[in-house]
Amino acid sequence: MELFWRETRKGFNLVVKDGDEETRVGGVRVMKSGIQAIAETRGYDPGRAARDLPNVEEAREFVESFQPWREFFGEPLEVEPEIRPVAED
Repeated sequence: MELFWRETRKGFNLVVKDGDEETRVGGVRVMKSGIQAIAETRGYDPGRAARDLPNVEEAREFVESFQPWREFFGEPLEVEPEIRPVAED
């Protein structure tokens, strides 16, 4: 399994890749109104989302601090240091 950030049109997605399947477990969006971040969860937890973050790095750290991949995959993965480019459809 791989855990990495992937660029998107409006920010970044935190992705777990298991074979050919990719699952989004978090994300950062750069909007005109500010930077937003969310760590995915199976239930409702408003504390796992934040708005008006000062920069993308802090937004990514916010998402990673929840280790959302554990909730979906139950494994201790490490985030790869390099950000991957936008996925081709």
